[in-house]
Amino acid sequence: MSVSKPLPNHARATVTTVGDRLELRLAGTWQVTESRPTWPEVRGTQIATCVRPKADEVEKWDSSLLLFLFEAQQWAKVTGAYFDDRALPEKIRTLLAQLATAHETSVPFDRSESFLTSVGLATQDTVVKGRAIAQFVGECVLGAIGLAKSPRKFRWHDCIDEMQQCGAMALPIVSLVSLLVGVTLAYTGAIVLRQYGGDIYIADLIGLSMVREMGAVMTAVVLAGRTGAAFAATLGNMKANEEIDALEVLGIPPVQFLVLPRLLALGLMMPLLGLYANALGILGGMLVAFGLLAIPPTAFWAEMLTIVDMSDVMSGVIKATAFGFIVGLSGCLRGLQAERSAAGVGRAATSAVVTALLLIIVADAIFAVLFNALGI
Repeated sequence: MSVSKPLPNHARATVTTVGDRLELRLAGTWQVTESRPTWPEVRGTQIATCVRPKADEVEKWDSSLLLFLFEAQQWAKVTGAYFDDRALPEKIRTLLAQLATAHETSVPFDRSESFLTSVGLATQDTVVKGRAIAQFVGECVLGAIGLAKSPRKFRWHDCIDEMQQCGAMALPIVSLVSLLVGVTLAYTGAIVLRQYGGDIYIADLIGLSMVREMGAVMTAVVLAGRTGAAFAATLGNMKANEEIDALEVLGIPPVQFLVLPRLLALGLMMPLLGLYANALGILGGMLVAFGLLAIPPTAFWAEMLTIVDMSDVMSGVIKATAFGFIVGLSGCLRGLQAERSAAGVGRAATSAVVTALLLIIVADAIFAVLFNALGI
């Protein structure tokens, strides 16, 4: 009968106080099947402003070492100490970061880094992300120039399929949202206009609001949640399955093969959907005006034409086109940046929607200032 013996080089962890810093030295073999120290036992009652772990003497390790370091890291967050993991091997730091992300809990504010350090890291992260966006936009521009030079090489069949998905297939939800937006604006405007006897001006309110703003914005919001997330999920899944890597190995640029058909489809469909949303929104306002304020549709239409002209329509079309490219760029960018996992694909879809909505609001504000300066 054989008896298993414990490993002679068992897991060890020692803490040395150096000023206000705790030097944590890890050694031995760390295995979940063997006895190992815990962070409260090793730390005791010592308090410090910095914890610096080192694993130079660790011969073999598994998840037990990660759990020990994660426990020390969480203690540092709660107490406000800085957990300096720069001395740990790269593999351990990567897995520890993934473990911390997967076990996010409601802990007090992380005071382990100073305010200036946090601002610097956030600025650096913003610069890196901005550079990635600029590089992606540049690749799309170069791809569009190549498309203009040699349109025969473009995958028109894929573009037509995407136009059907983001255009015709989006009509039901766009119709419902636009109609209800027009109804909501009409009811809201009627509350004020009826007090001053200006019922007929409900047509001006609905016409300008839908044509200049709400038609393009609400259509972009709907497509950001519907089409932008779909683009990110599709490309993220292709990246997880290494299909994009296969295209690069074959010498096929993913931007030209996957991104440009989707961008062109959205760029062509968004203006049409925006005009369709304008019509449905005006129809909703017309129904409310007829039922609530007893304004005939002919009078509603005649009054609306006195305030809405072609410049208003074109401003909405320009906005819708720009919003379409924003939604497409956001979805494709986040899809190509997705992690190679199912969770990464989900996060990419969420990030695509958030990025698209943020850029849509920023672009709408820029358009408002620009059109006002140009007198449009």
